[in-house]
Amino acid sequence: MVKSLDEMAADGKRKMDNKVPSMKANYDAAKPMMKRRFGEQPFGPQTTDNYNKGVDAAEYRTPDTDLWKEKWMAAMRK
Repeated sequence: MVKSLDEMAADGKRKMDNKVPSMKANYDAAKPMMKRRFGEQPFGPQTTDNYNKGVDAAEYRTPDTDLWKEKWMAAMRK
């Protein structure tokens, strides 16, 4: 049986709600790798330092899963 748009959106929201608790930890854990990989690029020390400062200052923002569901449904109805 084919799912309705509401059912598909509810499934997606449920999956995202289940991931939300680990998303910030995963993002924070990736910061050292992000800085290391950027440092491997052929950019100068000032550019690399500015990038690293930006990564260090960045704070993860937890997604609004209700807003995601609303926007996803609107996009799928186009």
